[in-house]
Amino acid sequence: MAKTNATILIIDDDEDVLLSAALLLKQDYSRIITLQNPRKINETLSSQEVDLVILDMNYRIGINDGKEGMYWLKHLLSIDPDIVVILMTAYGEVELAVDAIKRGAFDFILKPWNNEKFLATVNSALRLKKSNQKVSELTSANKILKQQTNNTQGPVIGISPAMKKLMEAVHKVSVTDANVLILGENGTGKQHIAREIHRLSERSLGPFVHVDLGAITESLFESELFGHVKGAFTDATDNKPGRFELAEDGTLFLDEIGNLPLSLQTKLLTVLQDRKVTRIGDTVERSFNARLLFATNAPLHTWVEEGKFRQDLMYRINTIELEIPPLRNRPEDIIEFVNYSLHLFKEKYRKPQLKISEEAIHILSKHTWPGNIRELQHTIERGVIMSDGLIIKASDFNLTASSSSVIKKEIDTNLNVQDLEKLLVQKALDKNEGNITKAAKDLGLTRAALYRRIEKYNL
Repeated sequence: MAKTNATILIIDDDEDVLLSAALLLKQDYSRIITLQNPRKINETLSSQEVDLVILDMNYRIGINDGKEGMYWLKHLLSIDPDIVVILMTAYGEVELAVDAIKRGAFDFILKPWNNEKFLATVNSALRLKKSNQKVSELTSANKILKQQTNNTQGPVIGISPAMKKLMEAVHKVSVTDANVLILGENGTGKQHIAREIHRLSERSLGPFVHVDLGAITESLFESELFGHVKGAFTDATDNKPGRFELAEDGTLFLDEIGNLPLSLQTKLLTVLQDRKVTRIGDTVERSFNARLLFATNAPLHTWVEEGKFRQDLMYRINTIELEIPPLRNRPEDIIEFVNYSLHLFKEKYRKPQLKISEEAIHILSKHTWPGNIRELQHTIERGVIMSDGLIIKASDFNLTASSSSVIKKEIDTNLNVQDLEKLLVQKALDKNEGNITKAAKDLGLTRAALYRRIEKYNL
C-alpha cells in the first residue's frame, strides 16, 4: 500500500514516546520528523514544509500543568496561523486540552493512546490541512483570474482582404487544440487574436490566462509559470499554483516568447513535451490540460538560424502560424478602427455629440501608424480629450507627417547611409504589404538579411 505524501513533526521530551509515535506513523505517511526540544521549532519549520505538528503539553520533569504546551501552541500559530496542531496530553489535562482547541489546536490525543484513534485523528487533521491548502490555492487562483478577466477587449475589427483571410484561418484553428504561434508587429493586436481563438474554441467556458514573458524576470519564471509550495523560498508564504495549472481546461497565452532567454527556453520545452509541471519546492509532478497559444514580434525563424532561439522549441510552438498584417498594409481598416475607438472614448469621457472633421479623417487615413492599432487608439483618445467643441480638429491629434512625406524629405536632405537604408526597407515592406519574400527580392537581399535589418531598425 502506498504511503500518504505528508510530513509530520512530533515534539515530545520523552524519547520512548517519539519512537513509538514515529514507528506507528511511518507505516502510513512518507516523512516523520521528531524533536525532543521545542526550542528547535523555528529552525525546523524554516528549513522544510510541515503538514502536521503533534505537540506534547509538558517538557520539564515534575511540571504537569500544560502551560508549556499552550505556550508552544501559541508560538506555532504566530509563525503560521494556518498550521494544524494536535496536542498529546494525559487524562488529567483534558480540560486544558479542550481550552487549547478553542485557541487554535485541531484536536488532542490521550496518553497512552489507542493506535486506531491516534491514526484516525492524524488522518482527519491532514484532510483539514489539505482542504485549507485547496482553499488558499483557489483564493490565489481566483485573484489572478479576476485580473485576467478584467483585461478583456472589444471585437476583432477589419474589413480588408488581409484581415478576412486571417479570420478565416482563426476560425479553422480555433476548433482544434493545436499550438498556435501568432506573429506581428507591436500593437497589431496579437493578444486580441489569441482571445478570439479562445472565444471560438470548445474551451471558451474555461479560463484565458495571459502571461507576458517579457515582463517576467528569470528568477520569477518558474514560480509564475509552474507555481511554488509554501516555504520554497523567502517570500513563499502560501502554496501558489502556476499559470499552467490556472489555465486548466482553458487557454494559456504565452506572449512575447521571443524574449525568453535560452536557459528558460529549455525549461519551457521540457514542460511542453511532458505536459507536466513541478512546483518549486515540491516533488509532485502535476499534469495540466490547457490549450497553448504563443506570440512574438521577433523574427523567430531567423533567430533559429542564428542560434538565438531553440529549433526544437520552435517546432513545439508553431504547429500553426498566424501573421497579423500591420495597419499600414490594410488602409481599409483604419477608418473602421477610428469609428470604433471614437465611440469607445466618447462614452468614457462623456462627450456623446463629438465628431471628427473631414480634414482630420483624411490625415488619419493617410498616416502610416508605425505603432499600429495601439497608436491609433491612443491618438483617438488624445483627440477626444483635447477637443474643445463638438468637432475634433486635425490639430487635436498632434500627428506627425505621413511616412510618404517623410521619405521624400529625407531622400532630398539626408545622405546618411543607415537612415536611407531604413527608409528603403520600410518602403519595400509597404509596397509589398509586409510580404518578406517579395520585399527582400525588391531590395536584392536574402530573407535572413532583410529580417536582420527589420530587427536592427525596429521596423
